[in-house]
Amino acid sequence: SSPLQRARRTCELAGLGEQAQIEPDLKEWDYGDYEGLTTAVIRESVPDWTVFSHPCPGGESSDQVQQRCERVIARASAYASGAPGERCDVALFAHGHILRSLAGCWLGQGPAGGARLVLGTGSFCVLGYERQTRALIHWNAPAQPA
Repeated sequence: SSPLQRARRTCELAGLGEQAQIEPDLKEWDYGDYEGLTTAVIRESVPDWTVFSHPCPGGESSDQVQQRCERVIARASAYASGAPGERCDVALFAHGHILRSLAGCWLGQGPAGGARLVLGTGSFCVLGYERQTRALIHWNAPAQPA
């Protein structure tokens, strides 16, 4: 789980709080000077701005976000591999832009690939494989009521 409260709480609500490990690389994209501003406000001075296509002054670059995503993917993949002959699933709890960036990286498109992936609050996604090729198994699926 991201160390931020809303992701940790979502993890708890999903029934995985006891098993959670805090993963600093799952924190949301650092928007720097744009933190707290809406896209509409930013676009008043930077037309067509998106976090995926333009820099965030004082914040993280796309390259920095990609490095974080690649580290998360590597750690989750190593954990999921488990012992020889065993495999386990890994659940990640984080935030919209970082999860979209992570999926873009999973697909080999870098963080910018996340620009084409809509992700609603409280939805779930499954990254996996089609044979040996990384793929989206489920994306933006509604959470099932408990």
